[in-house]
Amino acid sequence: MIRIALGADHAGYAAKAALADHLCAAGFQVHDMGTFSNDAVDYPDFAVAVARAVASSEDDLGILLCGSGIGVSIVANKVTGIRAANCCSPEMARLARQHNNANVLCLGARLHTIEELIAIADAFLQATFEGGRHERRVEKIHQLTGR
Repeated sequence: MIRIALGADHAGYAAKAALADHLCAAGFQVHDMGTFSNDAVDYPDFAVAVARAVASSEDDLGILLCGSGIGVSIVANKVTGIRAANCCSPEMARLARQHNNANVLCLGARLHTIEELIAIADAFLQATFEGGRHERRVEKIHQLTGR
């Protein structure tokens, strides 16, 4: 069973809860790393927790939400071994996995409906890394950070 680390700040809290329900119903094991209310929090705390869980292989993939997806993507990409992609469409999410071997999906909760967020997450989770010519490019990314 694929284990998904899931995190959000206050802007993404409601969407995270809906996404967690959807993922559980789809058969994924969800590791909800917070936040657990609408109270204002700092997105870096949740983004780094999810990124570290994925980088350490505690979880297979991660999904992060904040208002725009930008802040959590910046933070997650600071963690060695993480390839976080801020995606605004199912096509972007699919390509992030297929071409970039992205392991963390970042979403803007204020930019999409719940249905749109679910469609983007589903595309991300259904896609797989194609390897081949993309492997060389991903390896160049790793060389920048030492994995």
